[in-house]
Amino acid sequence: MAITFDSPLTAALGAATPTQRKRFEDGLGLRTVGDLLRHFPRRYLETGSLTRVADLRIGQLLCVVGEISECQQHRYTDRRSGRPAFRVEATLRTGGPSLKMTFFAKHQKMADWHADRVAVGNRGVFLGKAGRFRDQWQLTNPQLSIFGMADDEEDSAVQEVLEFGDLYPIYPLTKGLQTWDVARAVKFARSVIEPIVEVLPDRIREDFDVLGIDDAYEWVHRPDTRDQVARAHHRFRFEEALVTQLVLGRRRRANRELAATVRSGGDGTLLAAFDARLPFDLTAGQRSTGAEIEADLARPHPMNRLLQGEVGSGKTLVALRAMLRVVDSGGQAALLAPTEVLAQQHHRSIVTMLGELAEGGTIFGSADGTRVELLTGSMTKTQRTGPLSRIASGEAGIVIGTHALLQDQVMFADLGLVVVDEQHRFGVEQRAALTDKATAPPHLLVMTATPIPRTVAMTVFGDLEVSTLSELPAGRAPIQTNVVPLADQPAWFDRIWQRVREEVGKGHQVYVVCPRISGDEQEAGQVDVVDLPDPEDPDDQAPSAAPPGAAAVEEVVERLGAGPLSGLRVGRLHGRMAADEKDATMRAFAAGAIDVLVATTVIEVGVDVHNATAMVILDADRFGISQLHQLRGRVGRGGLPGLCLLVTGADAESPARERLDAVASTTDGFHLSRVDLEQRREGDVLGASQAGRRSSLENLRVLRDEDTIVAARAAAEGLLDTDAELAQVPELATAVRDLELSQQAEFVDKS
Repeated sequence: MAITFDSPLTAALGAATPTQRKRFEDGLGLRTVGDLLRHFPRRYLETGSLTRVADLRIGQLLCVVGEISECQQHRYTDRRSGRPAFRVEATLRTGGPSLKMTFFAKHQKMADWHADRVAVGNRGVFLGKAGRFRDQWQLTNPQLSIFGMADDEEDSAVQEVLEFGDLYPIYPLTKGLQTWDVARAVKFARSVIEPIVEVLPDRIREDFDVLGIDDAYEWVHRPDTRDQVARAHHRFRFEEALVTQLVLGRRRRANRELAATVRSGGDGTLLAAFDARLPFDLTAGQRSTGAEIEADLARPHPMNRLLQGEVGSGKTLVALRAMLRVVDSGGQAALLAPTEVLAQQHHRSIVTMLGELAEGGTIFGSADGTRVELLTGSMTKTQRTGPLSRIASGEAGIVIGTHALLQDQVMFADLGLVVVDEQHRFGVEQRAALTDKATAPPHLLVMTATPIPRTVAMTVFGDLEVSTLSELPAGRAPIQTNVVPLADQPAWFDRIWQRVREEVGKGHQVYVVCPRISGDEQEAGQVDVVDLPDPEDPDDQAPSAAPPGAAAVEEVVERLGAGPLSGLRVGRLHGRMAADEKDATMRAFAAGAIDVLVATTVIEVGVDVHNATAMVILDADRFGISQLHQLRGRVGRGGLPGLCLLVTGADAESPARERLDAVASTTDGFHLSRVDLEQRREGDVLGASQAGRRSSLENLRVLRDEDTIVAARAAAEGLLDTDAELAQVPELATAVRDLELSQQAEFVDKS
């Protein structure tokens, strides 16, 4: 029976034991021969020819086959930090002198991990530079690939390594599998598999200088040069980008054929009356962005636009003018906010900005006005009755709410525009649940200050039209952000609260943000950022987890009130409080009746207190880049300079500190979104990985491969312009159809 790309993985594993097969299937997630061939090396060791260890020179690059003859762990105290640390020392027996190897670890789990790799009896390929220390030869900065096989197999293993030539592949692994096991399976699969179908048309490969499929698989698994590796990777990245762009391109074209209701603004009386009320002029960015949105609303197919702007740049005003234009067109607009605090804040600010225009149909309202309704989950059945009736009848032109808007009993007369604030807080299904309430596909406007990695990816792929507000309105002051590194400077903790007292002494107010409500209870939807090992970096595979004992609002309020902030008016705010209590607390803070507000991330977006000038974020390493940027945007809103202190116990060179240092280095949210993308990667950009041939962004990295993605979009548009059904490229059409039928396509469709 012929072995093909879709054959079961067992066809390529030969005499592998059931345990090994389980490790390939469950540990690595491989099910087919194609999955195995797409399991690419994560790096390559430059071996040249395997070095015969005899006459050594200091600094000489060695690549040797050897066996671990000794291994010991040592615990010691790090002089700089004063903390316990660990050292693993191993001796490598070779055909010549033995070589000492040393591995350092900050904690026991990492030390154990190193010790497992270099346990006595382990054989493998070892790469590093020769060095001398205390009259012993050493292998410094060693890279290693363990064979993990019996004595009678070692000769064939060494022979196989020799056959690889100058570059030896190192594969992503799971416990119990060695890179040799994967290399052997790949070699066998390549020798018996039927010819692999070429997906890319010859013309596309010629126009975009893309390698053929057979050469690509040969060069990615058994390359002779780095250039071959680069060309092979380019091939696979271009193919993935092209298939994804074809899916997106077909969706965009199908979207343009949907019959959305044109919202041209009618006679424009409501919007004109609102503009006349504004006590200031729109910025140039607000005017140009507004014009882009108006043009979209006037088209007969649904708008799908991202409005990105720095905190305080006036996104809400732009969105409100779009909503008023839809109301002038005879439709309704819904604003979906992630929290009750933000929904209430939006409702208050929009009603205030509209004045009598928000009281349409009442004796207090303007003849040109409409009604603005608020709908949240904490409202009683009686409180909801009136708003639900006015929404269903169309009397309410603007509806503001939380997830409560998604409930079945909420019905609109003519929903024309959906505005999603801080869209990263909502899932695809949640946004779809609201847009499905419209009789015709509504226009969609999503707003964010710092796009999350998925959003950045979608804009790079060209699936979102983007409007950017880059200028800040008058009255916004700069925000100074400093990292407070308690691991290095524990005495600075007392200075934090002295600084808070100084701000309050000037008549200002301060936020203190905690990652917990009480004990280890998190705010709804809040997830700690944990710096997991990089699966593509063999030197970063030790386990990692967020330590317990994060700062909690209830405990911090009591500690501060009885200690460093005694005598000040300290309040609390978190999601477990009743809705009316939260609202009362925010009103008191806004009125100046609270000096220091200790809160969770419920204040992350939308909260607007002009007298708040400082923010202290405790355990700041628990938060992501976007959250930190959003949080600090709560200060400096009243023309007074803002201060944000990022308090952390993270070590100086840890990924967490890199994240905090990045936030402290700039207030450019768009730059931070790209830093966020680099750190978090795009494993979830187009949906969870699926079993089978394709998963979400297998080979692509959005920032690294941006040029490839853009080129693939040009290729995709050219193909669709001449052959919308891809009838002339059946192999490519099959790949596109496979992706369209997966969960990834569901995300693409609804995003």
